[in-house]
Amino acid sequence: MFVSNVAPPPQERASLGQIAGRWLLGATIVGALVGSLVVGTPALSTDQSGGAQQSQASQQR
Repeated sequence: MFVSNVAPPPQERASLGQIAGRWLLGATIVGALVGSLVVGTPALSTDQSGGAQQSQASQQR
């Protein structure tokens, strides 16, 4: 194991602009996920009335 007596430089603190940018990026990603869920949910739901209409149409033939 290598042991060094040289300390790493201290990390720079993030500026206010960097913090705001990270927050904005996170909010955008979360908003996109929520939006896609809202838009995609009706397509995933099973529509009971649509199946009834199809069965009625097939019985009329």
